[in-house]
This record gives sequence, C-alpha cells and structure tokens, in this order.
Amino acid sequence: MSTLEQRKRLKAYYQECKKVYAANAERGYRPAISAPSMPEDLRDLQCSAKTRSGTPCKQKAIYANGRCKWHGGRSTGPNTAEGKKHSAMNGNCPKKKRTHAG
Repeated sequence: MSTLEQRKRLKAYYQECKKVYAANAERGYRPAISAPSMPEDLRDLQCSAKTRSGTPCKQKAIYANGRCKWHGGRSTGPNTAEGKKHSAMNGNCPKKKRTHAG
C-alpha cells in the first residue's frame, strides 16, 4: 500500500473519530459510542516530508493532515475580510521609539 493511500485512510480515521466525539458531546460526554481503534498499518506512519538535507523526515508523531508539527504545511494567510484588514494594518505600523533610562 502506498503512503498516499495510507494518508487518505489516516484522514478518514480522524474524520470518523471527530464524528464520534461530536456524538458523545451531544450526549453530554457520556461515552456511549467508543472511538474506532487505529488500524495497525497506520500506527507507525512517518511524516516523510523532505528535510532541508533532502532526506525524508522520520517523525512518527503526526497530525490528522498526515504531517508532523515541523512539516505541517505553509500558512494560507488570512481568509476573512477582518483578518485581511488586520494583516494589512501590520505592514503600516511604524515601530515605536524607545527611550533608555539611565
């Protein structure tokens, strides 16, 4: 099985867990529905993103997107109008001058 197929199965597993947690939250966190167990072939799945040296990353603690905390992907930037406005204001703010006491 290829790594791409495993990552798709990992994302599907996390989506199923998310549904179970939401159902338990609706019931007042009385765990009536148990989360599915992680498949054996996905337990030690590695990040495998390319590092700066060109070798694959060997981190095993990966998130639902299939990457580790260092290779999670680039930010897409602000999406809302308010976030874009706030981001635009950051570029126009002059730095405050500090006076040194002493």
